[in-house]
Amino acid sequence: MSHEEDHVPSSSGSKESPAFGHTPFSPLRSLASVRPGYVTHRPQLPEKLSAALAEHGLDGFKIEQLLEALPGLTYDDFLLLPGHIYFSPQDVSTSTRITRNIRLKCPFVSSPMDTVSESGLAVAMALQGGIGIIHYNCTIEEQVAMVRSVKRYKNGFITDPLVMGTDSKVKDIRAIKQSRGFSGIPITDTGKIGGNLLGIVCTRDIDFVGDDDLPVTDVMTRDVIVAKEGCTLSQANELMKSSKKGKLPIVNEKGHLVALISRTDLLKNRDYPNCSVDKTSKQLLCGAAVGTRDSDRARVAALAVEHVDVIVIDSAQGDSTFQAEMIRYIKSNFPNIDVVGGNVVTARQAAHLIAAGCDGLRVGMGVGSICTTQEVMACGRPQAVSVYQVSRFARRFDIPCIADGGIRSPGHIMKALSLGASCVMMGSMLAGSHEAPGEFFYRDGVRYKKYRGMGSKEAMEKGSSTRYLMSSKEAIKVEQGVSGAVADKGSLHYFLPHLHMCLRQALQDIGLTSIDELHQGVQRGDVFFEKRTTAAQSEGRVHTVQHVTG
Repeated sequence: MSHEEDHVPSSSGSKESPAFGHTPFSPLRSLASVRPGYVTHRPQLPEKLSAALAEHGLDGFKIEQLLEALPGLTYDDFLLLPGHIYFSPQDVSTSTRITRNIRLKCPFVSSPMDTVSESGLAVAMALQGGIGIIHYNCTIEEQVAMVRSVKRYKNGFITDPLVMGTDSKVKDIRAIKQSRGFSGIPITDTGKIGGNLLGIVCTRDIDFVGDDDLPVTDVMTRDVIVAKEGCTLSQANELMKSSKKGKLPIVNEKGHLVALISRTDLLKNRDYPNCSVDKTSKQLLCGAAVGTRDSDRARVAALAVEHVDVIVIDSAQGDSTFQAEMIRYIKSNFPNIDVVGGNVVTARQAAHLIAAGCDGLRVGMGVGSICTTQEVMACGRPQAVSVYQVSRFARRFDIPCIADGGIRSPGHIMKALSLGASCVMMGSMLAGSHEAPGEFFYRDGVRYKKYRGMGSKEAMEKGSSTRYLMSSKEAIKVEQGVSGAVADKGSLHYFLPHLHMCLRQALQDIGLTSIDELHQGVQRGDVFFEKRTTAAQSEGRVHTVQHVTG
C-alpha cells in the first residue's frame, strides 16, 4: 500500500515541485546522445579475438552485480578494473558539481569541523579547485568573519572597496595599512563608492611624509589610470599589466568610482589557475554550515550578507522535519544560496530532502574516523552502498551527492566517485595540514595536530550538540565521536595537487577522461568492478618489507 508522503513528485514541470527544476537530468537520454570517448577509441580487434572475448563472457562485475554479491559494501571491498588508455593524465577533466548550480574543478570539499575548516583551510581549498565549508561551532560573528575573510582573499571586481574622503589624514592611511595589510585607497568627494574619483593613495605616497596630520589630498596621486565601466575582467587585467599599477579603479562615464581591481588578485589568478571562484564577482567560493534551530535563521541571514555560496545543513541524521523546514526557509528567503541537505544514507531520506528543495545531498552516517554513531546508536550504513543507493536515486532529479566520511586514501576518492558521488568531503585527510586550525605538538618525535569529531565530548561542550538535535541545556549528552590527533600533512598547497594527480591517473587507468565519463560508464555497464577478499586487501597493500619510507 502506498502512502502520499512516500511519493516523490514528478519533475515534469509541475508547479508543486519547483525544487526539481524544469529540465531534470535524464541518464538514459544523456547517455544515448553522445558516444563516450572510451567507446570511440576502443581498439578494433580481429574477428577471431572478438568472438573469443564474447565467448569468454563478462570479466568482472557490473555495479549492480557487485552490490548483489557484496551487500553492506565498503570502499575496501572492491576495486575497479582497468580500461584502455589513449590519453595522458593532463587530458583528464575533474570538473564536477557540488550542488545543482555550483561547479568545481576538483571534487574536494572540507568537512565543517572545528579542527578542520576555518578560513585558512577554506582559502587553500578554493585556490586548489575545491571548496571549504566553515564550521558553526562558534558564534555567528566568528563564522561570518571567517566567511568574509575567504570571500575577500581574492577578488575580481571589488564592488565594495575601502574608500576615503577628502577629510582623511595620512595617519588614517597608515592605520589601515597596519590593521588590514594593504594601501592603495581611492579618494572620492563623498568618501564612499559611487563618489567622484579624485585620486588614490598608495604606500609610496606616504613613505617619506613626516606629518601624519597632513590631508590625503596633499599626498594622493591625482593622475590616475582608470578603466571604464563595462570592461571585462580580462581587459582590466591587461590594462593593469601594461600600466604596471597595483590598483586599477573602474569609473563610469561621469567619473564616479564603481569598482576596483587589485594587482595581487591578478597574481593569484596566475598562480592558481584551477581556483574555485564565483562567476560574476570572481571571489573565492566558500560554504558554511548551519544547524536546524530557529536561532540558526539569524546565522543564515548574516552569512547571506557576506555572499556565502552554499549552506550545508549539518545534522548527523538529516531526515527530520526541522531540516526540511530550514531548507524551505533558506530557499524562500535566500534563493540565490544553494543548500546541501543531509546527512542521509537511504533513498527515502534523500527523497524527503529533495522534496523540501535542497540543491545537493551529503551522504554518510557513522563512517568517519572519529565517529562512533554506528557503535553507539546501531544506526547508519556502510559508506559505499550508501553512496551508490542515494546517488542512483538523486541523479533522477539532477541532485549531486557528496560522499562524506570514510575517505582514508586517494583510492577511496576514486571509488566514491565511481559509485555516483560528485564530490568527496574529507575531515581526517585534511586535518593536520598547516592550514587547519590548531597548534602542532610533538609526541614520540612526530608532529601532530588535534582532531576531534563534532560528536565528541569536547566539541559538544562547545556547542555542537545541536547537530544531534539535543538541547544545549540537557544534562545528559550522548557522545557520538572521539578526540584524537593526526600527523602533520604539510601544506594543502602541496597535498591537494597530489590528491588531484592521483585522481587523474586513476581515471586514466580506468580509461576515462572525466568524472562525467566515469558516471556514464558505470551507468551503461561499461565499467567493471572486482570483489576483494580479506587476503586480496592484504595483498594490495604494502607487505613483506620493513622500514617503509615515502
